[in-house]
Amino acid sequence: MSKQFDVIVIGAGPGGYVAAIRAAQLGLSTACIDDRSNSADQPAPGGTCLNIGCIPSKALLDSSKHFHHLQHQYADHGIKLDSQPSMDISIMQQRKDKVVKQLTGGVSQLLKINKVDFFHGQGTLEAARMVRVKSKDGTEQMLQGKHIILASGSVPIELPGMAFDNEYIIDNAGALALGDVPKRLGVIGAGVIGLELGSVWKRLGAEVTLFEAMDELLAAADLDIAKAAGREFKKQGLDIRLGCKVKSAEIKDNAVTITTTSSKGEEQVVVDRLLVAVGRRANTEGLLGDNTGVKLNDRNQIEVDEHCHTDAENVWAVGDAVRGPMLAHKASEEGIAVAELIAGESGHCNLATIPWVIYTDPEIAWVGKTEQELEQAGVKYKAGSFPFAATGRGLAMGDAAGLVKLIADAETDTLLGAHIIGPGASELIAECVVTMEFSGCAEDLARIVHAHPTLSEAVHEAALHVDKRAIHRAN
Repeated sequence: MSKQFDVIVIGAGPGGYVAAIRAAQLGLSTACIDDRSNSADQPAPGGTCLNIGCIPSKALLDSSKHFHHLQHQYADHGIKLDSQPSMDISIMQQRKDKVVKQLTGGVSQLLKINKVDFFHGQGTLEAARMVRVKSKDGTEQMLQGKHIILASGSVPIELPGMAFDNEYIIDNAGALALGDVPKRLGVIGAGVIGLELGSVWKRLGAEVTLFEAMDELLAAADLDIAKAAGREFKKQGLDIRLGCKVKSAEIKDNAVTITTTSSKGEEQVVVDRLLVAVGRRANTEGLLGDNTGVKLNDRNQIEVDEHCHTDAENVWAVGDAVRGPMLAHKASEEGIAVAELIAGESGHCNLATIPWVIYTDPEIAWVGKTEQELEQAGVKYKAGSFPFAATGRGLAMGDAAGLVKLIADAETDTLLGAHIIGPGASELIAECVVTMEFSGCAEDLARIVHAHPTLSEAVHEAALHVDKRAIHRAN
């Protein structure tokens, strides 16, 4: 007889393990299934984010940032070095792996503490909410769930003729595991992954060229922020070629010869490694058996309503496998919302106030609408901005690049969007998210006392500038 559970979660990434823990907290018997293993062939819950995404990339970004500052910025503070600094890549990678191991181990402990039954294997939903679990050794068992939460995540998109070989043509996982600094690194895609990982290896000494098919950098960001980002990346030596499509990539003579097309015509570029970072797609392969009632759209995403419910009774889906931004924090909030709905409580994830962050240097973060989106929609708005270069804290830190831009409704003053490029942008965006969640106004941010001297004063002054009453800049 199959084992019975109130909730069965397939996937232990930021959406899955969080949903499982919340369901268990609410008194529901819960199982969580995940097939990811670490180098020791042990369970490694946490999904792409903890294992080969958000966390390891931030570890490398932090290490490379320290090295870059040591080389280029510490002298301004009076810190002198007797010799040229060097980077031990193996130690940097060991530190990254230690961080990942600590966090995945922490997730395993949290599941155990919350009495979630964990199954290490591939989970497949069958008819009547039966779930087949296939272990690494090939053995199978069946579980029965009153409710099923599908949280299978996403995988990198491969380009035709450029299959990942884990040596010359690599995905984000490959770029995180390089054992040495490539002399020449090519990156297809100047989005979040391309810019972050390109920044890591540029700081460590690689010549980095990013090929972006779009004519604009960071098309999803506000234009003012994207322009500021472009200027900063150019200063850092990142070669970003916009409107440039990669036609083919050929491995020969221990290198990759890339053929590109742009307004300049066809060109060949030779690199030592090629990172393909053109986005991710829903990971639904092997997830669904026959007659489950769950529908996929033309992008192989699981179709859900606004509450993450599929067309099948008591079957839900969250995270990268469904519509909306492919962000870990979005997946987690959806997982919590679904667990609470299953338990009969209220649960909701507001897709309109999910913050985006790019962890380059300077960081880039935004929430809500851009100025361009509001113009296209015909919404009347007013905007204010403030540069970090006009903040005492930014100048004292020696890190004052970038600005804060706020956009509010022209009539109601309701905050419609917040856009930041600069130091600590990933943290500063939070108060803007809170303001929008509570339907707050630009004036609310302007009336709140912000400590001096802090970077958050840029948010305060940008809010004042919305109504042309900023103190520390011309109005």
